[in-house]
Amino acid sequence: MERSHGLLLNEEALGQIGEHQRAEFVFEWLTHLKKLLPTVDRVDIRQNQRRLIDQLSAVLIGSPGPPTRWLLAHCLALLYRLGDPIPSSLMVERCNDIIRSKDDSPSGLPTRLAAVACLGSLYEQLGRMLVGSFKDTLVNLLKAMKSAESQGRYEIMLSIEKILRGLGVSAVSSHRDVYKVARACLTDRSMAVRCAAAKCLLELQREAVFLWTSELENVATLCFRAFEGSNYNVRVSVSKLLGTLLAAAVEPRQSSAPRQGVKGRSSLEEVMDLLSAGFLRGGGGFLRTSGDMLKGTSSVSKDIRIGVTQACVVFVSTLGGSWLEANFPAFLSLLMELASHSRATQTPVDAAVTRRCVSFILRSTLGSLLGEKAQTNAAKQICIVVASQKRTIDAALTDGNVETRVSSADISASQHVLVCCLLELGALVQGLGSTAAPLLTDTTTALLDSVVSVLLHPVASARLAAAWCLRCVVMAMPSQCSPLLDRCAERLVALKSSPEAVAGYGAAVAALVAAVQHCPLGIPHTKGKVVLGLAEDLLRSASQNSRISLQRTQAGWMLVSSLVTLGPAVVEHHLSRLLLLWRCVFAASLREQDMELRRGDYFTWQVTLEGRAGALCAMKNLLLHCRELVTDDIISRLLTPLACAVTLLNKLPALLRSYGSSVHCFSVVYRLRVYELLSLLPPNTYQGSTPTLFFYLPCSDLTLLPPLCHHDDLPLVGPALHDTDHRYIEEQVSVVGGASLDNDPFSLCDRGDDAPAPLPPHVALTAAATALFGVLFPHIISAQRVKILEQFAETVNQLKGQRQQTVQTHVCAALCSLLKGSVRGSLGPEELRPPALSLLSGALESSSPLIRCLAAEGLARLVQVVGDPGFTASVSLLCFDRLKTARDAASRSGYALALGALQRYTGGISSPQHLSTCLRVLFTLSQDSTSPEVQTWSLHSLSLVVDLSGCLYRTHAEPSFSLVLRLLLSTPPAHPEVHHSLGRCLHGLITCLGPDLQGTTLSPALRSSCLVGCSVMQAGPDCLVQARAISCLQQLHMFSPPHVNLASLVPALCANLCSSFLCLRRAVVACLRQLVQREALEVSEHAVALVKELPRRDNTQLDVTIKEVGLEGALFTLLDRESDPGLRRDIQETLVHMMASSSKLGHWLKLCKDVLSATTEEEDSSGPFTALRWATRRFTVECVCRIIAQCESADPAHFDMVLAQERRLLESTDFLVLHLGDLVRMAFTAATDHSDPLRLAGLQTLLVIIRRFSSIPEPEFPGHVILEQYQANVGAALRPAFSPDAPPDVTAKACQVCSAWIASSVVSDLRDLRRVHQLLASSLAKVQSGRDPSSQLYNEAAATMETLAVLKAWAEVYIVAVESSRLKESPDRSADGSVSSSTNDGSGCESGGAGLLKLVQSDLSTLSRLWLAALQDYALLTLPQENTAQIPASGGAFYTAETVNQARAHYSSCWAPVLQASSLWLHSSGFLMADDTPATLSRPATPTSMGHTGSVGGAKSPEDVNTDRLHLILGISVEFLCSPHSEDQMENITSCLRALQALLDVSWPRAKIGNDQALSVELLSVLHRLMVTRESASVQLAVLDLLQQIVTAAQEHVREKRHSAEVDDGAAEKETLPEFGEGRDTGGLIPGRSLVFGALELCLCVLVRKLPQLSPKLAGTSPTGCGSSAWTLTDSDCRLVSSAVSVLSELPSICSPEGSVSILPTVLYLLLGVLRELVHQPMGLGLVVQATLRALKSVLTSPMSRQEKSRGAWKLLLRSALNTLLILWDSGSSDCVVDQISLLTALTVFLLSAGPDVCIMEPLHALSLQRFTASMESKDPLVSTRTKLGPEGSQQFNRTLTSCLCPSGSHLVSFLLPLLISFLLDENALGSAPSASRSLHEAALKDLMRLGPQHPAVFRSLISSSPHLKSRLEAAVRGNQQSLNAKANGAKASGAKSSPSITLKTNFL
Repeated sequence: MERSHGLLLNEEALGQIGEHQRAEFVFEWLTHLKKLLPTVDRVDIRQNQRRLIDQLSAVLIGSPGPPTRWLLAHCLALLYRLGDPIPSSLMVERCNDIIRSKDDSPSGLPTRLAAVACLGSLYEQLGRMLVGSFKDTLVNLLKAMKSAESQGRYEIMLSIEKILRGLGVSAVSSHRDVYKVARACLTDRSMAVRCAAAKCLLELQREAVFLWTSELENVATLCFRAFEGSNYNVRVSVSKLLGTLLAAAVEPRQSSAPRQGVKGRSSLEEVMDLLSAGFLRGGGGFLRTSGDMLKGTSSVSKDIRIGVTQACVVFVSTLGGSWLEANFPAFLSLLMELASHSRATQTPVDAAVTRRCVSFILRSTLGSLLGEKAQTNAAKQICIVVASQKRTIDAALTDGNVETRVSSADISASQHVLVCCLLELGALVQGLGSTAAPLLTDTTTALLDSVVSVLLHPVASARLAAAWCLRCVVMAMPSQCSPLLDRCAERLVALKSSPEAVAGYGAAVAALVAAVQHCPLGIPHTKGKVVLGLAEDLLRSASQNSRISLQRTQAGWMLVSSLVTLGPAVVEHHLSRLLLLWRCVFAASLREQDMELRRGDYFTWQVTLEGRAGALCAMKNLLLHCRELVTDDIISRLLTPLACAVTLLNKLPALLRSYGSSVHCFSVVYRLRVYELLSLLPPNTYQGSTPTLFFYLPCSDLTLLPPLCHHDDLPLVGPALHDTDHRYIEEQVSVVGGASLDNDPFSLCDRGDDAPAPLPPHVALTAAATALFGVLFPHIISAQRVKILEQFAETVNQLKGQRQQTVQTHVCAALCSLLKGSVRGSLGPEELRPPALSLLSGALESSSPLIRCLAAEGLARLVQVVGDPGFTASVSLLCFDRLKTARDAASRSGYALALGALQRYTGGISSPQHLSTCLRVLFTLSQDSTSPEVQTWSLHSLSLVVDLSGCLYRTHAEPSFSLVLRLLLSTPPAHPEVHHSLGRCLHGLITCLGPDLQGTTLSPALRSSCLVGCSVMQAGPDCLVQARAISCLQQLHMFSPPHVNLASLVPALCANLCSSFLCLRRAVVACLRQLVQREALEVSEHAVALVKELPRRDNTQLDVTIKEVGLEGALFTLLDRESDPGLRRDIQETLVHMMASSSKLGHWLKLCKDVLSATTEEEDSSGPFTALRWATRRFTVECVCRIIAQCESADPAHFDMVLAQERRLLESTDFLVLHLGDLVRMAFTAATDHSDPLRLAGLQTLLVIIRRFSSIPEPEFPGHVILEQYQANVGAALRPAFSPDAPPDVTAKACQVCSAWIASSVVSDLRDLRRVHQLLASSLAKVQSGRDPSSQLYNEAAATMETLAVLKAWAEVYIVAVESSRLKESPDRSADGSVSSSTNDGSGCESGGAGLLKLVQSDLSTLSRLWLAALQDYALLTLPQENTAQIPASGGAFYTAETVNQARAHYSSCWAPVLQASSLWLHSSGFLMADDTPATLSRPATPTSMGHTGSVGGAKSPEDVNTDRLHLILGISVEFLCSPHSEDQMENITSCLRALQALLDVSWPRAKIGNDQALSVELLSVLHRLMVTRESASVQLAVLDLLQQIVTAAQEHVREKRHSAEVDDGAAEKETLPEFGEGRDTGGLIPGRSLVFGALELCLCVLVRKLPQLSPKLAGTSPTGCGSSAWTLTDSDCRLVSSAVSVLSELPSICSPEGSVSILPTVLYLLLGVLRELVHQPMGLGLVVQATLRALKSVLTSPMSRQEKSRGAWKLLLRSALNTLLILWDSGSSDCVVDQISLLTALTVFLLSAGPDVCIMEPLHALSLQRFTASMESKDPLVSTRTKLGPEGSQQFNRTLTSCLCPSGSHLVSFLLPLLISFLLDENALGSAPSASRSLHEAALKDLMRLGPQHPAVFRSLISSSPHLKSRLEAAVRGNQQSLNAKANGAKASGAKSSPSITLKTNFL
C-alpha cells in the first residue's frame, strides 16, 4: 500500500490489485492527499491540478462508499482552494448534472451521493467564489430531496449545512427555502436524517435571525415533534438546536428588529413557557391535544420530556455561568412552576419523571457551570424557595377558612417543588463540602431551619427529601451530625403524637445516623444508645394510638436499620436488644401465627406487615454492614422469626382475598423484604421452606435484565444503557414505573453518595425473586429441580404474544441468575440440561434484543457450569443448524451472538476446525446488507471469537481485516451500530496481532489496514464509533509506537477533549494517559500547535486554556468540570505522568500556583483559571508533593541553594530550592482554606517541605537555614488548625507539622520557637482537661486520635531536645550524667537543644504520666485474641470500651515515639521516683501512668512501679520486634532499639535484666531475628550495641555475685567459692536458655554474613559476588564486624571456668578467622584489625585463663590458637599478599598477653623467633621497621624475656643483642635520621645499657667475637652523648633568653 502515497494516484499499482483492495487503496491515497496538499508548494499543485481533478473525478463516478466520498469531497475542495479555483464552477456543474441524472443502477446512488458531498465541500471551502451558482445548486438539491431515499436526504442535509457554512450571510436569500426542507427532514422517519436536519438548522441559525425571532415557536414545536419516537442521538442533536435557538432569543448575538412584547427579562419567561409547553403538551397539534385533554389522558411521551430537558440544559449552558448566576432566581421560579404543574404530575410515574428531569436540569447547570461562590449563592436562593413554600403550606393548613384552605392539589404541587429543591440543595452542599459552612451560619437563609421545617410537610416525598438533604449536610460537614441528631431526636420526642412529625423526624434521624458511614470521625457512641432507645419507644407506643401506628412503626424500624449501618463496633453492644426486638415483632411460633390470621382487620395487618417488613430490612442491613457479627449462634436465634416470616408468605393470598387492595402494597413490600433477606442468608438455614417461595413470582418489565447480561454485549441493545452524561434521565425511557425516594423510605440508609431512587416495590420484587431463585435452586432436591425447569419451559411454550415475552423475561432472568452464581458441575443431573437449553434457545429467538443478549450469556454460563466438552459441541452444532434454517433477523442475530459467546467462560476456542466453521458462518452473516441488525450482532460475535481464539486466530487475520475494511468503507452512516461492531472487530484484531505489528514478520498491508480502519472510524459521525477508533489507535500505539503519528492523533484527541459525549471524553483521556507515559513532551507540543492553527471561529474556552497554559492546564480545567469518577481518575493519572516526564519545573509550579489561587473570590482575576473547586485544588496540592518527591530522586542541586545558584548562572536548568517561597505560599494557601480536605493536604505539603528543606543552609547568612525566613508563614498556617472548632484530624495533622517544625532546628531563637510551642501547649491543655461528653461532636475514637497525635508530637519534640542537648555536652561526661544534667539544668543555653529542653521541662511531669498511660493502653490493645479478657471493661486512659477497634489504628501509628520518649525520661531520672503529686488530669489514673495505686488496692513500692514500667517498655518492644510488619516500619524499629538502649544505659534496668537470664535470652533471640530480617546498617549496628549492653549487664551481675560471695565467705575460702556464670560446674550451654549461646549466634550471624569465608560451607562466596570479599566491606560493615568481635571477647567473662572452656574454641576460631580474612586483603581495614587485636588481647588476658579449674584447658587452647596464628603466614595463595604488619602485631599481642607457659613451648617458641627474623629481613621497610618492635614493644618483650627463668634465656639474649645493636645509629647518621629511626635507636641503646649488666658473660662474649658490633656500639654511645650535651646547652640558652619575658608579666602597679 506504500505505492499509494503520492500526490497523484498510482494508477498502475491500482490496476494490479484485486477489486476488494481497490477501495482501500483509493481511501489511503485520499487520506495521504488530504495531509499532503497543505504542505505542497502551490506551483506544484497547479501543475498537477488537471491530472488530479481527472483522477478524483474517476473516483467520484466509481461508486465510492460513504467514508471515501466524504474524503474525496474534502480533497477536491482543498485542491481548488490551494490551486486554481476558477475551474471549480465546472466541477459544480458536473456534480449538479450527476445529481440530475436518472441513473437507477446500483452504482448510480453512490455516485449521486458523492456528487452531493462534493458540492457541500466545494461551497464550504471556496465560499463566496461560487456564490453565482449557489441558487441553481440549491434548487437542484432541494428538487433531488423530494425523490431521495433516506441516504440521499441525509447526504443532502449535510451538504446544505456545509454550503451555508461556506457562504455565510451570502446565502440569506435562500434561508427560507432551506428552512422549509429542513422542517420536513426534522421529523423524518430515519433517525440519521433527523440528526442531519438538526445540524443543518443549527448552522442556518447563525445567519437566519427569523429562526430565533418570528419562527421560534414553530421551530420549538417542530423540535418537540422531532423528539417523539427518537433515539438518543436525535435527542442530543435536536436539543442542541433548540437550546441554542432559545439562548439566541434571550441574548441575541446580532441586532434584529425587536418583537412586540418581548423585552428584557420577559424573554426568559417566554422561552421557559415554550419549553414548558413542549414538556406538558408535546409536539401535537391543537386537535390532538384537545382530544387528549377531553379524554383525561396525557399524550406526552418520555422521549419528548427528556428531549426538552436536554434542550433546557443546552440553553442555560450556552448562555454560560455568569448569566445563570445573574438570572438564577427567575430561572428557578420558572423551573419550579414546571415541576409543580398538574399536567406534568398526573400520575406517580409522571411525577417521578418530571422531578427527575427538573433535578437533572438543576444538577447539570448548577453543578458544572458555577464556581463555589456562585453555588453558595444558588443554595441560598433555593433555601428561600423552600422556606416560602413551607410557609405557604403552613399558613394554608392553619387557616380556619374553608374557602381559602389549601387544596390537595396545592399540597401535591408543593411537594414536587420541595423535592426538586431539597435534592439539589443536598447535592450542592455535598459538593461544596466544608466550604458550605457559611450557609449554616447565615441567618438570612437559615438553611437548617428551612430544611428541618419541611420534615413536618403533609406529603411523605417532601419529608424524605428533607431527610436526605440533612444527610448531605452531615456528609459535607460532619461536625453538624451530633447537633442535628440531638435536635431531631428532641423534636421527635416532643411531637410524637403528630403523624407527620413522627414520620419526618424519624426519617431525619435515620438519615443522619446512616450518614455516619461516610464520616470517618463518626459520632459519640452514646448517640447509638439514644437512637435505639427512641426506636424502642416508638415501637412500644405504636399500638397506643391507631392514628399514628403506621408512622411510629415505620419510623422505629427505620431507626433500627440506620443504627445497624454504624458497623460492628457499635452494633455488638446492642445486639441482644435488637434480637429481642426481632423476636417480639414476629409470632412466637407457627401456631400463634395461624391464630393471628383469624383476628384483626385490614388496618391491623397493615401495621403488622409494615412492622415485619421493617424488621426484615433491619436484619438485611445487619448482614450487609455487620457480617462478622452474624455467627451461627445469631443465625440460630433468628431462625424462629425467619421461619414465621417465610410461613407468612403462604398466607398472603388469603389476606389479599380478605382485605383486598388495602393490604396489597404492604404485602408486596413484605414479600420484597423476605426475598432480599433470604438472598443474603446461607440457604441451609431455611432449606425446608424453599418450595413455597416461587409460586407468586410477580411480573415486571425489562429493568432486571441488564445486570445479568455481559457488559460487553449491552451496546447491542442500544446507547440508552451506555454511560452518558444524560444517563440520569435517559434510563427513564426504558424504566416502567418512576424511580423515586418515596418508593422505599428505608433507602435513606443505603451506602451511596447520590440521592437514592429505588424502583417501585413491584418492580424491585422481580429482581429480588430472580436473585433468590439463583441462590436457592441448587439446594432443592434434584427431582424438584427438573420439574421446575420443565414447568418453566412448558409455560413459556404455551403462552403467546406479550404475555409470553414477559414470562420468558422472568424465567430466563431466574435461570441466568442461577447459572451466574453456580460453579462447574453444580447444576445437577443431566435431565436438567434439556429444559435449560430449551428455555435459552427459545429466548435467543425473541424479538427483544435484551432477552437475546441475556440468553446468549445464559448459554455461555450453562456450558461453563456443565463442563462437558460433548455438551459444548452439541450446543455449537445446535447454533449452526439454527443459523442454516432461520430466516428472521431476530433468530439469526441471537444464534450468531451465542456462537461467539459460547466459549466465553471455558478458556476460549482451542479447535482450529471449530474456529474455521464459526468464521465461515459469521463472515457470511456479517455481509448481509439487507439486515443491519444481523450484521451488527454477527460482527460483535466475530469480535468475541477473535478475543477467545488468541494466537490461533492469526492465520485468519488477513481475510478478517479485508472484511472489516470492506464493510467500513461501504456501510451507510445511518447504521452506526454496524460501525461500532466493526470497531470492536478491529480492536480485537489489533490485540490478536499484538507485538507482531511492530516487527518485520508481519505484512505491512495489515498494519496499513489497521490505520485505514481507524481513519474511517475517526471520520464517522457517531461518537461511539469515534471513541472506538481512538481506543484502536491507543492499542496500536501500545504494540507499535513508531507507526502511530502523534502529529495527527494528538490534535484529534484535543479536539474531542471537551466533547459533549462522555464515551468520547473517556476514550480521549484514556489514550492521552497512555501516550504521556512515553512521549509527554511531544504530546504537549502537538496540542499547543493545534490550538495555534485553529481558526478563530472554532476556538473554545478549553482551546484558549491550552494556548495559555498548555495541555496540562486544559486537563486541570477538565478535571474541575467532570463528575464521572473514572474519568477524573484518568485525568489525574495523565497529569501525574506528564509531571513525571516533564523537565519544566518552573512551568508546573506556576501552573499549580495558578490553580490554587483560582479561588471563588477571584473570579474576575486575569489568570488562566477561574473559580476552581476545592477537589481540584486539593489534587493540585498533592501534585506539589509529588514534584518534591520527584526532585528527591533527581539532581542534588534541587536541595542545595549554593549549587543551584551556581548552575543557574551557567545553564538554563531550574531547581526546586529556588522556588521555596512559592512552595511555602502554596502550602499556606491550602492549609488556611475553608475546605477541610484541602487543609489536610496543605498541612501535609508543609510537613514535606519542612522535612526536606530544614537542613539547607542560607548562603547569604551563615549559620542560618533558608527555611528560617518563612517561620511566620508556618506559624500562620498552623494556628487555625488549633482553633476550638477545628476537626480532630486537622488538629492531629497540625500537631505532626508542629513537632517536625520544632524538631527541625530551623528556628534557633527561643522566643520565635515559643510561638509554635504555644500551639502544642494549648493542645496538651486540652488533653489534660478532657472533653465534656455533652458537647462532644465526634466519636470517642476521634478524640483518641487527636490526643495521641498531641502526645506523639510532644514525644518527638522531647526526643530531639534530648539528642540536641547530648550533642552539646562535653564528651568526657557519662551518658547518665549528660542526659540528667541537660534535663535538670536547661538555663545555661537559651537556644538549641538545652533551650528546647527547657521548654519541654515544665510539662515533662504531666507528659511522662500521659506517655506511660498511652503505652499501657497500647500494650493492652495489642494483646492476642485469647488474652483480650484482660482489656479493662471501662476502657483505657485514652479510649473507651466501645471504640476499641477504631482506637487500635491510632495507637499503632504513634506508639513508637512515645515509647522512646518514655525511655529517655526514665533514663534522665535514673528510675528514681520523684515526688509524684497528682497533676490535674481528667484521664483515669492507671497503675503505670500514675505509679501509686495497684490493681488489688494498696500502694505500690517504687521498686514495683519501676519494674512495671520496665516490663511495659520491654514487652511492647519485644512484641513489636518479634513480628514487625514489612511496610514502613523502619522508623518504629529504630525507635524501639533506641528506647532499649536508653534503658540499658541506666544501672537499675541493667541489673534487672542481668538478674533475669530468661529475659536476656529472649531479647537476644529477638535481636537475632531482627539481624536476619533487616538489611539496614543502622538497625544492625543498634542491635549489636544492644547486645553489648546486655552482655555488660550480665558481666555486672556475675561480678556482683562473685563480689558478694567473696565478702560473705571471706578471702581465705576463695578456692571453695561456688562458680558464678554460665556453664557452672559442667560447662554446658543450653541453646534457647543460654545467654552466651545466644550472643554467639548473633555474632556468628554478623561475621558470616560479612565474611562468608569463615564458614566452610560458604567458602568461596561473598555478599557481593564470588571470591574473598573483605576488602569490599563498607564503613558500616567494618563497624558491625568490630562490634561483633568486641562482644565475642567479653563472653568468657560471663561464664564459669568450665563454661569459658566450652566457648573458648569458638571465640578463638572466630577471632583468628576474622584476622585471617583481614590480613589477606589490601589495606584500608585498620579499624577492624585494631578491634580484632583488642578483642584477642581481651581474651588472652581474661581472668578465666588464671583460674585453677580452667587454667590447663585454657593453656592448651591458647597454644593451639598461637599455632594457628603462626600458620597464617603460609595460609594465603601464591598470588595473595599477606598483611605481615597485622600478623606481627597479633603475634606480639599474643606473646605479651598469653604468659610464658603458653609461648615458650616448642616448636611455638622457635617458630615465633623465625617469624620475627624473617620479617626483620623483609625488603619492605615498613615491615622491617615494625619488626623492630619499637620502644614500647622492646620494653615489653624484654620484660617478658627477663621473666623467663629457664636455660633458654641466654639463647634469647644472644639473639636479642645483635638485633638491638643493628638498630643503633652512629653520630653522623643520627642527625639526619627520621624520627622513627631515632626513637628506635634511643630505645635500643637504653635496652642494651640495661641488658649488659644483667647478662655480662653473654655480652662480653658477643662483643669480643664481633668487632663490627663493638665499633657500632661505641659509635652509637658517642653520638648519644653528644646529643645529650647539645640538648643541655640548648635548654640553658632558652632559659636565659626567656627570662625577660617572665619579667614583663609582672604587675607594674
